[in-house]
Amino acid sequence: MAAAALSGLRRVPMIGAAGTRPIRYVDITRRSGIRFTHYTGAFGKEYLPETMGSGCAFIDYNNDGNPDIFLVQSMDFPGHFRRHTHQRLYRNNGNGTFTDVSSRSGLDVEMYGMGVAVGDYDNDGWDDIFITGLGGSKLFHNEANGTFKDVTKLAGVDNTGFGESAAWFDYDRDGLLDLFVCNYVKWSEKTDIYCSLDGRHKTYCTPEAYPGDTCRLYHNLGGGRFADVTAQAGLYDPTSKSLGVAIIDYNRDGWPDIAVANDTQPSKLYRNNHNGTFTEVGVEAGIAFSEDGIARGAMGIDADDFDDSGQASLLVGNFSNQMLGLYHNEGRGFFIDIAPSSTVGRASLLSLSFGLFFFDYDLDGLDDLFVANGHISPDINAVQPQVNYAELPLVFHNEGHDHFRSVGAELGFAQAMVGRGAAYADLNNDGALDILLTTNGGPAHVYQNIGGDQNNSIRIKTEGTKSNRNGIGARIRVLTPMGLSEQTVHSGSSYCSQSELTLTFGMGKEEQADHVEIFWPSGHQDALGSLRANYTYTVQEGGKIISAKPVRR
Repeated sequence: MAAAALSGLRRVPMIGAAGTRPIRYVDITRRSGIRFTHYTGAFGKEYLPETMGSGCAFIDYNNDGNPDIFLVQSMDFPGHFRRHTHQRLYRNNGNGTFTDVSSRSGLDVEMYGMGVAVGDYDNDGWDDIFITGLGGSKLFHNEANGTFKDVTKLAGVDNTGFGESAAWFDYDRDGLLDLFVCNYVKWSEKTDIYCSLDGRHKTYCTPEAYPGDTCRLYHNLGGGRFADVTAQAGLYDPTSKSLGVAIIDYNRDGWPDIAVANDTQPSKLYRNNHNGTFTEVGVEAGIAFSEDGIARGAMGIDADDFDDSGQASLLVGNFSNQMLGLYHNEGRGFFIDIAPSSTVGRASLLSLSFGLFFFDYDLDGLDDLFVANGHISPDINAVQPQVNYAELPLVFHNEGHDHFRSVGAELGFAQAMVGRGAAYADLNNDGALDILLTTNGGPAHVYQNIGGDQNNSIRIKTEGTKSNRNGIGARIRVLTPMGLSEQTVHSGSSYCSQSELTLTFGMGKEEQADHVEIFWPSGHQDALGSLRANYTYTVQEGGKIISAKPVRR
């Protein structure tokens, strides 16, 4: 079936597709072997960076087909040493447990880490890691032997600002992954400002107290080197206070655009001009402000065609008393925030939302929403009785036709926490998506999806040839008797975190996809014909299926 024949189809929501057993998310952290507590370095001064960390990532660093876990760690402030800390890498043993391999991997560095992005920047078939942080970021090359090498200085991507989220993408479609890095505000111990909620005690300042900083775009030159092209690309903006980034082709022209979540500054949408430059169109696109014209405290962000309209929309996490932003892509370059008139808005009004993403937890073919929440002020309840420091994660089930139902409690998310990073992956190869969540100054949590595999799925991993090796930016369309679903392979999104690069398409009770198309960043298109459900397919650019591995049922 040709691409034109698929373009007018919209998937019909399945009713009652989740089966008879209830779906639950079970915290398996302890039995999985993950032992991690985020360290803020706090010593009583209420420094802004203490409130912000940190992120997490899924990366199959050893190419065994099992997603491994990377957890970003912070450290003490200079002159206030109490203990040593380092970044953590946990190898997936394939049996529900993980082994800490940090010390042997070369990733056990001490830095005030914040975010992480995963991508194969040199197309050697092994995923590399970029870690953002306060006062400097680091790029680690995967040496293909279980170890990583710090190549930051050689590559030229040290980014000395207050780094937050980052994303790999190929903005000029030359087959090499480029790097976009969010910077927050200009802060140091010397420039720290006294702020107070009650007029008597120092509290954490909001970002309005500090000057902003520009994001950075690093162009991949090949040979392991990058050039900072922020200014010449039209992206230099020292007023930004950026925390989240999502790569989105919002106008369907085949070129990746950049959506940036800014905290107390207008959020930005940078349109790709196809010539190495971008034009900022956030205001005219309708994502810069809330519906009442306010620049909100935006944290995390994700992009997805959640209603199978053929247009990718945006989900943005905001400060408490501001609710989530669910910007529906109306086409013609314009978005409308549908959260205020929906359950999504009402249920999230009091939450301060950081990590978030679209995913299909029950595999019914409709992408649902997950949101990690947690305030920045431990004493916020004293001045705002309705707002809490530790907050419940939120999950919204996609009911179809732009309607969502809040289901976090019934899925088992009953523990309030100070949530920050969040990511998803199929950890145990059952075809259903599990969740990794980090907390500020607290433990990381691994949640296993129990019962989601009652429905069928197809998982697709892309391998570029002319395009970048990960296939980041590839748009995949899956046609079943239910209709058409579409996702894009992407790095970044959420808050300071990275989900797995393999895409999972919920199939309901359907046993095969009638047709699959892949639109690669290079411009090449592949049509695969029918694919059986409950397999993970690795597809090489050119249409060759390299492997088809059954999921565990």
